Amino acid sequence: MAIFNRHKFEKLVVHKSKTLAWAIAFLSGILMALTTAPVNAWLLAWVALAPLWILVVSYERPLQEVKQPKFFLLPASFFLLPSLWGIGYHGLALSWIMGIHPMTWLGVPWWPSLAIALFCWAFITLWGAALVAVWAWLFVILNSLTLPGKNPILILYSPPLQGGAGGSRSKVSALTRVLIGTALWCALESIWSTGSLWWTSLSYTQSPHNLAILHLGQLSGPSAVTAAIVAVNGLIAEAFIEGGRKKEEGRRKNWVAYILPASLCLVLHIVGWSLYNRPLNQEAATALKIGIIQGNIPNEIKFDSGGWGRALEGYTTGYKQLADRKVDAVLIPETALPFIWTNEYQRSTLSFYQALIERGVVAWVGGFGQQENSITNSLLAIDRTGEILGRYDKLKLVPLGEYIPFYEILGGIINRLSPLDAHLVPGNSQQLFDTPFGRAIVGICYDSAFAEIFRYQAANGGEFMLTASNNAHYKPPMLAQHHALDVMRAIETDRWAAIATNTGYSAFVNPRGETVWKSEINTYEVRDATIYRRKTRTLYVRWGDWLTPLLLVLAGFMRFIVKN
Repeated sequence: MAIFNRHKFEKLVVHKSKTLAWAIAFLSGILMALTTAPVNAWLLAWVALAPLWILVVSYERPLQEVKQPKFFLLPASFFLLPSLWGIGYHGLALSWIMGIHPMTWLGVPWWPSLAIALFCWAFITLWGAALVAVWAWLFVILNSLTLPGKNPILILYSPPLQGGAGGSRSKVSALTRVLIGTALWCALESIWSTGSLWWTSLSYTQSPHNLAILHLGQLSGPSAVTAAIVAVNGLIAEAFIEGGRKKEEGRRKNWVAYILPASLCLVLHIVGWSLYNRPLNQEAATALKIGIIQGNIPNEIKFDSGGWGRALEGYTTGYKQLADRKVDAVLIPETALPFIWTNEYQRSTLSFYQALIERGVVAWVGGFGQQENSITNSLLAIDRTGEILGRYDKLKLVPLGEYIPFYEILGGIINRLSPLDAHLVPGNSQQLFDTPFGRAIVGICYDSAFAEIFRYQAANGGEFMLTASNNAHYKPPMLAQHHALDVMRAIETDRWAAIATNTGYSAFVNPRGETVWKSEINTYEVRDATIYRRKTRTLYVRWGDWLTPLLLVLAGFMRFIVKN
């Protein structure tokens, strides 16, 4: 009976330790999510990944799996650790997606609307969590390959702890492990950002508040900021693990291990601060006086006759006010005037167009365009004569909102749930936007999450940045997060930005990421400010994301040295 009770107690201890590990992983993911709007506790990003790092490095396989090993495979209890961290981070940071419910104004019944919103939230959360799970798995694999002899047991060579991921021998140094972990995270973010579901890069946890570190984006885009965060967290975790090992061995702690992460964080901020403090050198000849109209048209009425009338009146009145202020151009939000502007007859009947012809001030209009038999979500540059000089079609469409992914599979299901007409087509990835004042860098709404769209246009002569969005159906945290992404794009390209939204936040942002003016939420706003055209080319604009391949090469090189 005593033996039975002992075994029962040991099982209970193991179960409790697993539960505690899962709880720590989930809570640390939530801490990372608190760095984003509305809490904006950005300092937490520099420590919130460390608990997961420690749990992954020091994870031990169940005894039966060590005796019967499966190369490259790890138990579900391991994958649950990074998955819970990812669910905590991505789930909370993206919880604003539930703001799309209820969609009764689109004719979607209440319960199907809730089902669609929950499905979207769950899917994007799990997609983000998958990135973290793949990172943890590869992290273990790459720290575990090539054992002496023919023993195929998967071992995480861990200098600080023995038995990590079921192993017992120590080969990879802590610094090499940090390099591998950082390279992997940057590589996976790069892969994820090529898809249609991307928003929550670790880099955006610092925007718009930590402008010094955001300026690392001028070197290699968002990956530079992400690499800084992951590397500092990794060094903190390794210092903690090293301290635990020293304590177990009864030796004094090595304080260098604790100083290293703080030193790296300080150096990174100094580098960013030096980039931030460079003079802007604004020349009067490059000045543009830009007007923004925030129409504040609720989505509930946006596409009915009452909403059209209110939009036309509001934007026409605002345009005339700005024309009287002698602005050079007027920017209005995404689909602010939801008509097909490429149809000459249709646009000629609109009061806004007639005011444009009368006042002769260039307008950048958010509306719809045509691409053969399809519709595009477009921003059109209309010159003083009423002709369309330039056009940008939204590149990254919102899944389910603007198109149905995997239509052959999901189309029938979605069509039964909702009458949404989700069949817009995306623009060309190599399109450019010309205006009477030179080439502009343009993004429409969801495009703001994809840095490469802006980098490409800057590399091809874009001199200032325009973004147009309609976030009326989302909660305020999303509006703040969207503004944070626009700030990052302005810094990375070293451009002035004019940002027009339907219900907020409209803004003017300078190349340092400083918000010169920002609107209130759910208000009608007519505002003008002077921005400046720039032809500078940051290292990121010239070379793109060169840091991620470099980190991968260095990590592979260090792993090769350790292996041999």
